[in-house]
Amino acid sequence: MAFPTPAVTVTTAATFIPEIWSDEIVASYKKNLVLANAVMKMSFKGKKGDTVHVPAPTRGSASAKAASTAVTLIAATETEVTISINKHYEYSRLIEDIVEAQALNSLRNFYTSDAGYALAKQVDTDLVQLGRSFNGGAGTNVYATGSFIGGDGTSAYVAASNNETALTDVAIRRTIQRLDDNDTPMDNRFFLIPPSSRNTLMGLSRYTEQAFVGNGNAIRNGEIGQLYGIPVYTSSNCDTTSGSAAARVCLMGHRDAMVLVEQVAVRSQVQYKQEYLATLYTADTLYGVANLRAAASTGAALSASAFALIVPA
Repeated sequence: MAFPTPAVTVTTAATFIPEIWSDEIVASYKKNLVLANAVMKMSFKGKKGDTVHVPAPTRGSASAKAASTAVTLIAATETEVTISINKHYEYSRLIEDIVEAQALNSLRNFYTSDAGYALAKQVDTDLVQLGRSFNGGAGTNVYATGSFIGGDGTSAYVAASNNETALTDVAIRRTIQRLDDNDTPMDNRFFLIPPSSRNTLMGLSRYTEQAFVGNGNAIRNGEIGQLYGIPVYTSSNCDTTSGSAAARVCLMGHRDAMVLVEQVAVRSQVQYKQEYLATLYTADTLYGVANLRAAASTGAALSASAFALIVPA
């Protein structure tokens, strides 16, 4: 018996082969991540459960050893940080057959690119909003405790007071000092700024000199250069305070200040829906985010390793 024709083959249905969609969505997702590339990332893929427990040990101190005496024993009741895997986001399109038949293959490229951007933006937004609780922040969208204004890096930001000021070199150096004072490691630091602060930096001659050096990663992940040895990223996701519609946040911190736990990495699935004569395309990801080292003071079990500066939009 001859094979019936016409038949749907891997050639005629190439537009909807899942592997193609998956490769493109993953590439787009990774390309559009900004802050997620600068913080700790943990894989929870294939594991059951909705909570991850991360030990948070207390730093110890060295003791002087006196002659003919026993060593000094130290002990502490250790704590932990819990990360809830509670963020499940999806991006779906129902593509009718008439569209598949008449549209260019570039339509698939647009959908996968758009899905990657949408999911990456959501992940980055959740991470940026963790800045609300940096250094003892209130944990709401009112930046107050632990946040400083961009003008000097010393004056406290007061919600609804409109006292935010543009980013300055003084504030940047003061924030770096805060990290240094808290014994935050020099490596793996990041500085995330909104477009308004990038505009400010580009207008200061100091940052066209050796203090601000660009590199080849800028196009791929939002990195626009290094400032005093710290990679600088720009993102339109930098959170807006509720006290002033014109206030945005800059975040400077260490990689270990936050963690992104992925239980289901970004994926794409397609399913033909005969009742609609259409193909359902869905991309989704399941993850959780949490602060790891953003405590209220240097005396806490985990010293503060990230700070927020509030600037105009």
